[in-house]
Amino acid sequence: MRSLKEIYRIGYGPSSSHTMGPTKAAEIFLKHNDDADCYRITLYGSLAATGKGHLTDVAVESIFRKAGKKAEILWRPKTFLPFHPNAMTFEALDANGLVVNQWTAYSVGGGALKEIEPKYLAEMTSDVYDLSTIDDIMAHCEKNGMNFWEYVKECEQPDIWDYLGEVWETMKASIVRGLATEEVLPGVLHLKRKAAKFYVKANSYVPSLQSKGVTFAYALAVAEENASGGVIVTAPTCGSCGVMPSVLYQVQQKHKFSDARIIRALATAGLFGNVVKTNASISGAEVGCQGEIGTACAMASAAVNQLFGGSIAQVEYAAEMGLEHHLGMTCDPVCGLVQIPCIERNAYAAVRAMGSSLFSALTDGRHSVSFDKVVKVMKQTGHDLPSVYKETSEGGLASHF
Repeated sequence: MRSLKEIYRIGYGPSSSHTMGPTKAAEIFLKHNDDADCYRITLYGSLAATGKGHLTDVAVESIFRKAGKKAEILWRPKTFLPFHPNAMTFEALDANGLVVNQWTAYSVGGGALKEIEPKYLAEMTSDVYDLSTIDDIMAHCEKNGMNFWEYVKECEQPDIWDYLGEVWETMKASIVRGLATEEVLPGVLHLKRKAAKFYVKANSYVPSLQSKGVTFAYALAVAEENASGGVIVTAPTCGSCGVMPSVLYQVQQKHKFSDARIIRALATAGLFGNVVKTNASISGAEVGCQGEIGTACAMASAAVNQLFGGSIAQVEYAAEMGLEHHLGMTCDPVCGLVQIPCIERNAYAAVRAMGSSLFSALTDGRHSVSFDKVVKVMKQTGHDLPSVYKETSEGGLASHF
């Protein structure tokens, strides 16, 4: 498995797969082909179907524009390349319009890229974890008396803790900005922000309701920041970026957990997200929203359970429930925007993560279905879903607007 730095990416919204990934791909291609006269980029499948709403063309064109180059975008929403629904082909052209070089890349979720034939990405990535299933990681931890975060420490470079510290500061900043902003979100839906009003109302409620209400507000704040193109952290994607920050910020504010403990919780959560990304997918275009919101819920469930003293078995159980109870969730963004139903799903998944953690804490951690089994089921479920329910904005809620 790769470093947790690839699960937690700091960048601009609204979409890790449709904005961050293509932006990175454009930068890579331009770096290796900066002497071309002009460029042509063809977007395929889901990347083309909802690219306008996700500002894919704006993000890609800006990279070439900064270099003083011209780029043409072609849209092929009905053409799906075999490897992944989010495909894009970059072509470098000479003065006569002839192709002198080309590269096909796939934006596989969370801002990550893949290629079928090794060309530009091979030297950029390497595995840092020998183990890639939670069962194997748990066995290793039990044998050595370790927690999940200590396994992260064993595998990653020392700078991971400074990086996770930056991740946490960015998450908190996105909450603060989101609570302070009230204008309408960009896009044809003219959706009003809700976070600020939720926060004010929640703080007027009795304590038993206040906790949930404030968590809702924090999640909405981050998800709304993402929808407006603000700086957020993929956890594991842009579309699900509000779940982790809202849960961790709420428990830190209420229970006074130190930043050091929060960062260790981020490490554990990232480990679970990494396993899903490695063995299934965190891409809504590939497996539906279960891969985004479901994984985010699992990550947050694991993090909170660890903070409250859960054993590694209880942490695993909490994560398993967070993912299992999102199985089959479709990705059906209205008008291709990361707004409806995405923003509300962040808020609801945050509270569900708290519930999963509590449920597990009331047990001894033993249960029938392992996290790894649910990951396998999620992958198969996602492949069985028709493409209209996987980020093409053609089915589900998207088809009723």
